[in-house]
Amino acid sequence: MRFGARLRALTDARGPLCVGIDPHPQLLAAWGLPVDASGLQRFCAIVVDALGDEVAVLKPQSAFFERCGSAGIAVLEWTLAAIREAGVIALLDVKRGDIGSTMSAYAAAYLDPASPLAADAITLSPYLGFGSLQPAIDLAAEHGRGLFVLALTSNPEGVQVQHARTAGGASVAQEVIDAVAAYNRGVEPLGDIGLVVGATIGRTGHQVDGVNGPLLAPGFGAQGGTVEDLRRVFGPALPDVLPATSRDLLRHGPDREALRAAARGLRGQLTSLR
Repeated sequence: MRFGARLRALTDARGPLCVGIDPHPQLLAAWGLPVDASGLQRFCAIVVDALGDEVAVLKPQSAFFERCGSAGIAVLEWTLAAIREAGVIALLDVKRGDIGSTMSAYAAAYLDPASPLAADAITLSPYLGFGSLQPAIDLAAEHGRGLFVLALTSNPEGVQVQHARTAGGASVAQEVIDAVAAYNRGVEPLGDIGLVVGATIGRTGHQVDGVNGPLLAPGFGAQGGTVEDLRRVFGPALPDVLPATSRDLLRHGPDREALRAAARGLRGQLTSLR
């Protein structure tokens, strides 16, 4: 089954919520866990156990594992396997973007089923040129994986690049959006290449309603994003939006039942989006 079809089936069954697995040091300490690879392991085990049958997508942030070196990467491998075993989509947040053989190597590391770091989908940065992502696009298509391409991020610095105008008059971000839409055209029920669009960016004049792919919206919850913000940003594309939260939900841990209850509460807020 193609990635877009799998994602649509899960969001129809469980609601459109993505939970980021972001084990930053402060959160580990708040959970009473050591700030090392063993703490990472226990943290991830609790999150996957509590939420693996509650949400559609779990999104480990690679940086928090990488900071622990090879031991942290081993925990990331374990976590990706545990997410898959739980029957939920594993979206690895790595934001890779490079050229040529290096991009091919990144694609193989995260999208080839033979790799121990293989995920169902990954995040990518297109700002070395959208065409530089082609090795990842090709491998994702070959193995039924998904991609989420950065388009309009909520950090203030992003505007300098993303809102810049090209020679044709469109913004750089709009050209990325249009390129993704071209790949997804005609795919049913949903394309396999998505976009990352911040939940708190407001109205920017960019058009995302014709993308026919999943729209990952980080910033829902603790970062200030609300359901009304999602309506404002995405408009007619709301049925394809996948709001992402991390701190707003994970602060309820390490109690598993509290994590589950928090996930259900957030899912309830999102029912009007579908």
